[in-house]
Amino acid sequence: MDRRSIVKNAGMAGVLAAGVAPAVHAQAAIRWRLASSFPKSLDTIFGAAESFAKKVSDMSGGKFVISTHAAPELMPAFGVVDGVQNGTVEMAHTAPYYFHGKDETFALGCAIPFGLNSRQMTAWMYEGNGLKLMREFYAKYNIVNFPGGNTGAQMGGWYRKEVKSVNDIKGLKMRIGGFAGRVLERMGGVPQNIPAGEIYQALEKGTIDAAEWVGPYDDQKLGFNKVASFYHYPGWWEGGPQLDFFINDKAYAALSAENKAIVECAAAFAHTEMQAKYDAKNPLALKQLVGAKTKVLPFPKDVMDLAFKESMELYADVSAKNPGFKKVYDDYAIFRRDANLWFRFTEMRFDQFMQAQKL
Repeated sequence: MDRRSIVKNAGMAGVLAAGVAPAVHAQAAIRWRLASSFPKSLDTIFGAAESFAKKVSDMSGGKFVISTHAAPELMPAFGVVDGVQNGTVEMAHTAPYYFHGKDETFALGCAIPFGLNSRQMTAWMYEGNGLKLMREFYAKYNIVNFPGGNTGAQMGGWYRKEVKSVNDIKGLKMRIGGFAGRVLERMGGVPQNIPAGEIYQALEKGTIDAAEWVGPYDDQKLGFNKVASFYHYPGWWEGGPQLDFFINDKAYAALSAENKAIVECAAAFAHTEMQAKYDAKNPLALKQLVGAKTKVLPFPKDVMDLAFKESMELYADVSAKNPGFKKVYDDYAIFRRDANLWFRFTEMRFDQFMQAQKL
């Protein structure tokens, strides 16, 4: 009697008793490619994609493998949305506000001037309507998103000349990412959207007068202090910028329920780890920059006030023209109002007191 006859005519107990194992079809291994918008030198941001991929592999027992590719290995830094939308790659890791030129709503998934801080952004995403609303929007681009990191509040950038008043913003050519460039333009500045790997050369050659990236740890690695002396704060345009993992909707839909859960958990790990790295690494880097004669200065009050005024007017203007933006921003603004009311009584007062102490 051949094997097929045994399996056909016997129950499972009989099969096992006969010492014949039934045919088992192992799940096929999954291989994805991830296109990052960041260079490998930025171990904090690019590192989030690597951490995500490692967790996916570990949790799947090596059956789900994602190769990570720095910009521009597979495509340009600002080409990743098109890459995911068209299915050229299965996923990407990027800052959504880079793509506000396609639709201003992208910025709300990352950071807008005078927006949510990092904890508030995570809360809006996971416990508010943020993830739901942004996924409705991203569906137009064949994208399913997962929060993929946050830098925390950023610095305000590097300047070849000190910013002493709003007059110093007029005509200022500045590399600035995302929606903030729209505000800078309204203040009289000239925004430039330049990938991380090209900022140093532009600042060194004087092609631009100023540049912002993230904060002390990354900025020191990129060498900005060597070509600009003035380091202003805070980055009023990035109180809590969130990175995202963008996944092609067809690729995601093809995953088993188990692998979808693995992706979700791996993204949550990378999301948390990124800010932990920044909070741990930025203090020493800032000390070193100050020791190297960097002048760390707050923005003048008139700059902050004008930036806030222009930001609020910009949101009203965009909302009047872009119903999709208005739908998401209205919810975002209500969440921001209530979150700030709470933080006013707790986080802010505690932080203010602690920063005044000599520990």
